[in-house]
Amino acid sequence: MSHTAVIGAGAFGTSLAIALSLNGAPVTLWCRDDETAETMRRGRKSPRRLPGHDLPKSLAISGNLAEIEADTLLIAVPMQSLATFLAAAPDWSGRTLVACCKGIDRQTGLGPVATLKAKAENSNAALITGPSFATDIARGLPTALTLAAETEARALSLQATLSRPALRLYRTTDTVGAELGGALKNVIALAAGMAIGAGFGDSARAAVIARGFAEMTRYAVAKGAHPETLQGLSGLGDLVLTCTSDKSRNFSAGVAFGRGDQPDMTSTIEGIATAEALATEASAQNLNLPLTIAIHAVATGKMAVEDAVGALLSRPVKQE
Repeated sequence: MSHTAVIGAGAFGTSLAIALSLNGAPVTLWCRDDETAETMRRGRKSPRRLPGHDLPKSLAISGNLAEIEADTLLIAVPMQSLATFLAAAPDWSGRTLVACCKGIDRQTGLGPVATLKAKAENSNAALITGPSFATDIARGLPTALTLAAETEARALSLQATLSRPALRLYRTTDTVGAELGGALKNVIALAAGMAIGAGFGDSARAAVIARGFAEMTRYAVAKGAHPETLQGLSGLGDLVLTCTSDKSRNFSAGVAFGRGDQPDMTSTIEGIATAEALATEASAQNLNLPLTIAIHAVATGKMAVEDAVGALLSRPVKQE
């Protein structure tokens, strides 16, 4: 049986490690330091990142990145840290690296798979994305995700290695569509949260989701994605979850913006960085991304929520 490692013991990485190791499969979870690893080994819990969930006895926990010898490594670090992390990582040539993050690097404009290919050139790049919350995965609740790899053979192999009864992985070779679906939905979730936080109501949120999905699809297809990918788990499925649940960090941040408050920036809010990257690209290339540009303006304090909504509503009405 092949050995799998999860690199990153945040909530999502830890939940994946729990799910993958429940059947006794050899799985290692890597933490950033030996002290945290030892605490988790002794208590079989992750009190800071994923409280209330036990770590299976079969799950190995390590604080030494150099000792990880797994064939498949799930890289569960935030998107804005991925390039820096990979630049300092050991030589993983020949191994399969599966990004488990969502977003677009604000410095390079690259998504997770493209970043893996740029920073770990001799490895095999793949991506897991889609509608999921860490607590649901850790509890063993049914979760369906997209597994994207560049070849059908690699996607099939990873699907067999990583699928579990409650963790269903649907494969695709459209890595561009999968990574853009996971990134762009966070921007729209900010907008949906702003609509609720500002008191515009559920009908306004539904309009944001619908128009946001159209904007997501338009941009992704222009980048080479297949439209059916955006209609699946990594696009529409993730969009609906993220725009309708208080457990979504991006939605909750949008609610705070809508109320005139500052969101909690100690947690990862990928939609803010992604909106920045897309707004910069839209300005340079004259792209039609009105919702994204408005969200970036609100998030950076350049526009009030009410003014952003007014600007969007003043756009000419046309055939849908």
